[in-house]
Amino acid sequence: MNNGLWSNVVENAVFVLVSIGIAAALFLIAYLTEKGIKKRNEDTERVLSTRKIAIIGVFSAIAAVLMLFEFPVPFAPSFYELDFSEIPALIGAFAFGPVAGVMIEFCKILLKLFMKGTSTAFVGDLANFVIGCSFILPASIIYMFKKTKACAIGASAAGTMVMTVFGTMFNAVYLLPTFAKLYGMPLDAIIGMGTAINSHITSVTSLVIFAVAPLNLLKGGSVSLVTMLVYKKLSPILKEGTISRKTKTAELVK
Repeated sequence: MNNGLWSNVVENAVFVLVSIGIAAALFLIAYLTEKGIKKRNEDTERVLSTRKIAIIGVFSAIAAVLMLFEFPVPFAPSFYELDFSEIPALIGAFAFGPVAGVMIEFCKILLKLFMKGTSTAFVGDLANFVIGCSFILPASIIYMFKKTKACAIGASAAGTMVMTVFGTMFNAVYLLPTFAKLYGMPLDAIIGMGTAINSHITSVTSLVIFAVAPLNLLKGGSVSLVTMLVYKKLSPILKEGTISRKTKTAELVK
C-alpha cells in the first residue's frame, strides 16, 4: 500500500516537473525568437509592456471561458474534445508576438483549472497548453517576418500542420501512456474506447492517426478561419497604443 502510494506521488511529481520544464522551454523559445526578430527589424518596442500585459490578461480570460465549452467529435473517444480557446491566443500572438501567445495559453490553463479543475489528472491541461503552443508559436513567428494577409493565412496553415504532426506524436509517445498511469486506466482500455468508435483503431498509433490528427486539423482550420475574419477589425484597436508611441518616437527623432 505504502509502496503504491509512494509510486503515485513520485509519478505525479515527475509529471509536474516535466510540465514546468516544458512551459519554461516554450517561454524561452518564444522570448529569444521574438527578441531576435525585433533586433533584425530594428524594432525597439519592448516584448512586454504594461498595455500588452493588460490585454494578455483580458485575452486569457476570454480563452479560459472558451475552453469551458468543449464539443465532442464523432471520430474520437470522449476525452478528446474540440474547443476554440486558441482564437484569442492566435489573435494576441499576431498582434503582439509569440511571447504574448504563449502567455495567453499558459494563463488560460491556470484560469480554467481555477474555475473548473481537471478531469484528466492534469494531462489534458498540459496537452492543451503544449499542443496549443505548437500551433501559436510557428504561426506567430512566421507572421512577424511579414505582416500581410497572405502571410497570415500561410502562417496559420503552417501552424496547423505543425500542431497536427507534433500533437499526434506527443500523444502517442508521452500523453497517452502518462494519462494511463496517472488516471489508473490501462492503455488497452483507452484504445478500446477508440475501437468502439472506429474499428480501424487497434493501437496507440492508429488511435492518434484516426482521432488526434483529424481533431488537430479541424481545430487549426476553424481557429485560423475565425481569426482571419476578425483580426483585421481588431488589429487597429489592439495596436493603437503601439502606433501612437512609435509616432511620438519618430517625431522626437525628427
